[in-house]
Amino acid sequence: MQVEASGGLPELEGSRSASWVGGAIRRRRQRRPRHGAGAAPQAMATPVAAVQRLFEACREVFNDAGPGAVPPPAGIERVKAVLDSITAEDVGLTPNMSYFRRVDPHGTPKITYLHLYKCEAFSIGIFCLPSRGVIPLHNHPGMTVFSKLLFGTMHVKSYDWAAAQQDIPGPRLAKVKSDGILTAPHETSVLYPEDGGNMHCFTAQNACAVLDVLGPPYDDGSGRHCQYYNVSSSAISVGGSMLMPGGDSYEWLEESEPPQDFYLVGSAYMGPRILDQ
Repeated sequence: MQVEASGGLPELEGSRSASWVGGAIRRRRQRRPRHGAGAAPQAMATPVAAVQRLFEACREVFNDAGPGAVPPPAGIERVKAVLDSITAEDVGLTPNMSYFRRVDPHGTPKITYLHLYKCEAFSIGIFCLPSRGVIPLHNHPGMTVFSKLLFGTMHVKSYDWAAAQQDIPGPRLAKVKSDGILTAPHETSVLYPEDGGNMHCFTAQNACAVLDVLGPPYDDGSGRHCQYYNVSSSAISVGGSMLMPGGDSYEWLEESEPPQDFYLVGSAYMGPRILDQ
């Protein structure tokens, strides 16, 4: 999805052990232990931030899998387990933040994307949806995607293609993979290039935040272009929606431009930083 850039607050530099006195910085002297007083106590190890653990898991899993490859089941479970443990507090988000407010109660609310990290192998980001915010039906070509609902309640509808791609214009038959309500806390969902609901749509019932990992990320040059879809208005002429004897539901989808009232903007992520070392 194309994200419109938006200005954010400047990144704050790390504080130092110093004080401002008389217009100059004077460093505090460390008091040395008295002779024979024994060794100074050991400094406690700083806990690794949750987003750092996520980054390190993604880096190893996606790099080991190779460019564009689906990670093995053990790798999928490793990334999923880290995501399952992450909370909104770990990324510095609460539902009362400005990202989740509806400016116009009658208009379509904009969706905000917070960028955490991106490389050739994967990307990490957070979608912030106000109440009634919608991320329209879109695909993830050749990608493995993890989605963790941090807070809120949303309706999710997803599809997989019923048959392999054919160079024939017009609607294509898709199998409905999911169609229901998710409420946080909820386990991380995983979709694959050909399974798991590769095309999905999110509709926020109230303020929602979704932490996403895409591997590999969108890249037009590599053929991973985000495409939007509509349930075909001409579906009746090609068979309409169908319910198979096994209970599976199918619908006809056709490519479309993103809705004119869909606004996705980028903003600065202000939570714990990822250190790429």
